[in-house]
Amino acid sequence: MNILVIGSGGREHALCWKIKQSLKVKKLYCAPGNGGIAQVAECVAVAAEDIDGLLKFALSKKIDLTVVGPEAALVKGVVDAFAQKGLKIFGPSREAAQLEGSKVFAKEFMHRRNIPTAVYKIFASAFEALKFLDKAQFPVVVKADGIAAGKGVYVCDHLKKARQAIDEIMVQKIFGNAGNQVVIEECLQGQEASVLAICDGKHFFVLPSAQDHKRIFDDDLGPNTGGMGSYSPAPAVTAKLLDTVIVRIIEPAVRGMYQEGIPFKGVLYAGLMLTDNGPFVLEFNTRFGDPETQSILPRLKSDLVEMMLAACDGRLSELKVQWDPRSCVCVVVTSGGYPGPYKSGFEITGLSDVNDPEIVVFHAGTKNDGGTLVTAGGRVLGVTGLDKSLEAAISKVYEAIDKIHFEHMFFRRDIGQRALKLTINKHEN
Repeated sequence: MNILVIGSGGREHALCWKIKQSLKVKKLYCAPGNGGIAQVAECVAVAAEDIDGLLKFALSKKIDLTVVGPEAALVKGVVDAFAQKGLKIFGPSREAAQLEGSKVFAKEFMHRRNIPTAVYKIFASAFEALKFLDKAQFPVVVKADGIAAGKGVYVCDHLKKARQAIDEIMVQKIFGNAGNQVVIEECLQGQEASVLAICDGKHFFVLPSAQDHKRIFDDDLGPNTGGMGSYSPAPAVTAKLLDTVIVRIIEPAVRGMYQEGIPFKGVLYAGLMLTDNGPFVLEFNTRFGDPETQSILPRLKSDLVEMMLAACDGRLSELKVQWDPRSCVCVVVTSGGYPGPYKSGFEITGLSDVNDPEIVVFHAGTKNDGGTLVTAGGRVLGVTGLDKSLEAAISKVYEAIDKIHFEHMFFRRDIGQRALKLTINKHEN
């Protein structure tokens, strides 16, 4: 098969790396790709949101399966455009992608389907939102309705911060039309976790749990990022809790979308808050998570391409999927200054010294500059390792990172420590 992966980050490198292992693959392309992806796929100079360009390429190269990485392309309707031309593509339709593309759509859907989520109100005017905030109990969370590159969510512990959020989203319009509406909701307390399911419209199967680290600094301090690291499985997601997530969240969501005439195909990602009252949905995403994908896919023993084809063809219920029982940890190495301003173009050295077969270095923001691999983004690398225990995997990954260097490189030193404490406490009790 000729396969095209759309995107250019660490998630897409992990997808290409796993897809390349399938015996079904004849030729693998990635648009636009990056310096690391170029080692496993032919990179194509077409932007991830250039739907016409992607479609033209897919038709010219007789692409048998396209896999969509980033959400923006899904929300813009890339799946619909490919399907209209009879091309097989893994991902939800534009309408189904509203689960991620519109916080308002997602909240109203969850309300209709009795899926546990924070109490919320929706506002289409800044005046009404501010009037509500004057009487609100804090903390609250203010969310731009549309996609805002992961930056449209404000956790506000006092009125001044909440007013500022409304001003930035609805008045200054720093996220453009994504801020035409806002959701203001209660601030849930607990641990966050991610549960992803591959869906074919009617059926689904759940991938192993994962947890990521959003804040830039150790001890979960500093501003939110696209993700500083992840691990799978997540000890906080016990077998009993996972059953609850499936029964109360995943199954009602898949059934609900089908019953409402918007069958969901692709990856449904439930971002959860594990509260004292059970799991609640913070957000739905409609694609693989990043960096969760980097700690989940190395544990997959089965053929990812076969899984995606089964999802496209509505035959997921026939599949049996095998997973590596070991722990997998991914630590993200970033450019200094990220998630704020940062400089790029620094040479990356030491990757050839990482020769442990259980370590994979996924590239997120790199490019080849005249034969030299250089930094080209905020999140640069995802150093990922498998081992029999979480502790051993963490140790292995940090040993590998110590061999890598570029100017102003930065990474957290505590990825997985929260889970480690939970595991130790379980053994002691």
